[in-house]
Amino acid sequence: MQDDFYRIKRLPPYVIAEVNAMRAAARARGDDIIDLGMGNPDLPPPPHVIAKLAEVAAKPDAHGYSASKGIAGLRRAQSAYYDRRFGVDLDPETEVVVTLGSKEGLANLAQAITAPGDVVLAPNPSYPIHTFGFIIAGATIRSVPTTPDEKYFEALERAVRFTVPRPSVLVVGYPSNPTAEVADLAFYERVVAFAKKNNIWVLSDLAYSEIYFDGVPTPSILQVPGAKDVAIEFTSMSKTYSMAGWRIGFAVGNKTLISALTRVKSYLDYGAFTPIQAAAVAALNGPQDIVQQNRELYHRRRDVMVEAFGRAGWDIPPPRASMFAWAPLPPALAHLGSLEFSKQLLTEAGVAVAPGVGYGEDGEGFVRIALVENEQRLRQAARNIRKYLQSMGVNTPSANAGA
Repeated sequence: MQDDFYRIKRLPPYVIAEVNAMRAAARARGDDIIDLGMGNPDLPPPPHVIAKLAEVAAKPDAHGYSASKGIAGLRRAQSAYYDRRFGVDLDPETEVVVTLGSKEGLANLAQAITAPGDVVLAPNPSYPIHTFGFIIAGATIRSVPTTPDEKYFEALERAVRFTVPRPSVLVVGYPSNPTAEVADLAFYERVVAFAKKNNIWVLSDLAYSEIYFDGVPTPSILQVPGAKDVAIEFTSMSKTYSMAGWRIGFAVGNKTLISALTRVKSYLDYGAFTPIQAAAVAALNGPQDIVQQNRELYHRRRDVMVEAFGRAGWDIPPPRASMFAWAPLPPALAHLGSLEFSKQLLTEAGVAVAPGVGYGEDGEGFVRIALVENEQRLRQAARNIRKYLQSMGVNTPSANAGA
């Protein structure tokens, strides 16, 4: 029987799965693994959100099919969030759709707007769905840099000039997963102008909108006047409210793209469980102190990780946003490559990280570190890493300055 399915053949090996399998095997053996690999929040949602989930779930009429595009109250709550956070006005009926996490929204929009052979501009390195979602849909990916500088726009211009057929979609994602880079409003203004000039749709992934440091809030592309003519933006409850497993996200912006996504979703799902949507309303409309608390907690973890790992002999640039650090391999071990280094860190130091090459070829030479363990565990990870580096002959700071 034929098993060379068209879309499966188009998917490259998922190298991060190798490290994930090794981590699972080590834990099955009883090994203590400090997991800094997957971006899975270790914090609970706010108590009032869990209470709302239980309250609505106790109602006998809450267990039928829900609305694929999201219940009206949740779409209104997301519209209100954009108004107070970004000063952006959204019509909850035509410019907001609820998704089963931002990942599902990106993937289904790719199916909705992509024809086989279309060219999509996507950052490299980037979160896998930014490319794989379009590859599954039959598109061709042309990579552009992740760093939002002048070379980025030079790459965009080259892509438009020399790519056949001309690109139809541009994916951006800041704060970046995996690189933690950030973009300012001036960057988005140039992106919108470029998209309008070249008749290109823009898909913005703003999953880490509320995890920013040093008092500099992340902007939305929709703050740019006229951005809704060409852009759609995805956000998520996963990191902001520690609701990753609840699978609630949003797409907002351009009415044509929202309509296309809504229509495709209507064939594929009946929406999230209604009590979960009601609890998401409580999160968005209720007290927001948890958002600031989580931001401060990730900030402290960032500082502890950078300091402790640095004293262990591994210098890591402090990220300005997101729950990740994008760490260059220690120079003495750069020859290993990110996948082998990640494997050795797991087996020899009991620390799981994500190999950078899993996010695109330009991620080689880096690993992604997720700030999803507490400060004590981060310090323990640094001690383990120090011993590993010493075993590999890497010069580390003196013992009396140990991590």
